[in-house]
Amino acid sequence: MLYREAGQFKSTYAQDQQIFPILQDRVAVIALLVVAFAVVPIVGDQYWLSAIITPFLVLSLAALGLNILTGYAGQLSLGAAAFMAVGAFMAYNAVLRIPGVPILVAFAIGGLSAAAVGIVFGLPSLRIKGLYLAVATLAAQFFFDWVFLRVKWFTNYAPSGSVNAPRLEFFGLTVDNPIERYLLCLVFVTVFAVITKNLVRGNLGRQWMAIRDMDIAAELMGIRPLYAKLTAFAVSSYIVGVAGALWAFVYLGSWEPLAFDINRSLQLLFMVIIGGLGSILGSFLGAGFILMLPIFLNQVPATVGLPIHTDTVTHLEFIIFGSLICYLLIAEPRGFARLWSIGKEKLRLWPYPH
Repeated sequence: MLYREAGQFKSTYAQDQQIFPILQDRVAVIALLVVAFAVVPIVGDQYWLSAIITPFLVLSLAALGLNILTGYAGQLSLGAAAFMAVGAFMAYNAVLRIPGVPILVAFAIGGLSAAAVGIVFGLPSLRIKGLYLAVATLAAQFFFDWVFLRVKWFTNYAPSGSVNAPRLEFFGLTVDNPIERYLLCLVFVTVFAVITKNLVRGNLGRQWMAIRDMDIAAELMGIRPLYAKLTAFAVSSYIVGVAGALWAFVYLGSWEPLAFDINRSLQLLFMVIIGGLGSILGSFLGAGFILMLPIFLNQVPATVGLPIHTDTVTHLEFIIFGSLICYLLIAEPRGFARLWSIGKEKLRLWPYPH
């Protein structure tokens, strides 16, 4: 009886179109935000905030951007890390070469640069799809790996190829400790999650999903494939580019082009598949699982007196990731997000299963 929609009546269109129409969901989300903004900074220590929760938030944001393209629009991408790199390096060069530019504007420039690149590499999606499109996005990954390694302008001609992030200042406030960095990432993730939720519920999101489900039928219904696909690439790349700037400026502090290699792209794709294609919640669930699994494999066996070698942990990660992806693709293609929805449905019927 704790999770029932029956009796919750909507008397206006605004109430009927709420992001969370069920009262229990609204209360749960508000409680989660209160815990995230008020409780976690107090109880979380420096290690958890800087090494676990902050990268979780940034990678969740990147997975959210990739989910727009792959999950909602159905355009397979293997080059998400390349767009992260574009966002990071263009934000760095904006700060370096535009006098007095605010960090927030630099992040926007990085996101817009990634969106422009996403549109360029999204043009092949008008003629090809599936594995052929995946190869095109993979080419983007290799191309920008080469560009940022060989074109020294992007790294300000640093001999080592490594660059250092400038001091973080937002509205006159310096962000320099783990709590402030965590809160900064949390604000970005919250804002983009709300924007994305509204986008996928609106006209544009319905166009993306129509193209994903059957592009020919969508075109016959009056949906323009050019507009739908390129907006998906642009919005997705913008969010991923901002996530790349956050990853470089807030989490890494100092980075080189190899920080955004093909392994990062595959990691983001695994997050989307495991968490749930076409689900905002799935982006967070997938990021949490992939980040917490190595910690679990390292800490739990040692706690019970069975220490595992680092190489063994790495092999176990690959085995678990591969097995889980195969299982989810066969048994539940919508990933952990769908399992979460099934659990909510069962809770809605409890304690009367029939």
